[in-house]
Amino acid sequence: MSTLSRAPVRAALAFLVAFGIAAPLSGCGGASSKQSAPQASGHPEEGNEEAAAEKQEEAAEVNKNRELLSLLEAKKREEAAEASAKKTERDAAAKAKKREQKAEREARKREAAVVAKAKKQEQELKAAAKQLKAAKTREAELKKRHEAEQAATTQQAATTQQATTTTTTSQPAP
Repeated sequence: MSTLSRAPVRAALAFLVAFGIAAPLSGCGGASSKQSAPQASGHPEEGNEEAAAEKQEEAAEVNKNRELLSLLEAKKREEAAEASAKKTERDAAAKAKKREQKAEREARKREAAVVAKAKKQEQELKAAAKQLKAAKTREAELKKRHEAEQAATTQQAATTQQATTTTTTSQPAP
């Protein structure tokens, strides 16, 4: 609390203390008996004036008390409003923080999913490359076998033809 907010409280306290001391003193028996005696002796206007002055003072005190009370109530309402505003701000900040944390978690999940998808695609590409390499190797082996078989067939045909030619040439002529 600042010193400004304590000023109405101090003023009200000072007023109540002064009123608490002054009220019993003004109610002393000696003063009131003297005032009633002049009224009976023939000065009724003085008694009316004093009574009117007391009523005005009391009315002024009541008004002052009402003003102080309204100031205190206004101060309490202001403090309650400030407390409510601070609570609302804290709640809003907490909600915003929760939303940010949730968004960060979601972003991390999406990032992890992207990384996992990229790894899966990389593995699939490696597997496809491996299969392609294996297929090329098998094709090359089959081609070599086929060429070897053709070479063997060609050599066998050449050997058979040579053997036939040799057999044909070795017979005497009739």
